[in-house]
Amino acid sequence: MKNHLKSYRLERGWSQADLAKALSVSRQTVNAIENGRYDPSLPLAFAIASVFALKIEDIFIP
Repeated sequence: MKNHLKSYRLERGWSQADLAKALSVSRQTVNAIENGRYDPSLPLAFAIASVFALKIEDIFIP
């Protein structure tokens, strides 16, 4: 699934490890989501949106 996760992460000056820690996932998971190799579960997608204070639709592109 395409997404804007990397750009939102970089806007905040966060590393993949920083975001992974905030989400309680591995850095590899963040990398896989950013590169479209892994579609997050719905709870994880909501957690990502919450961390950025955005709607899921703002991050993930259908």
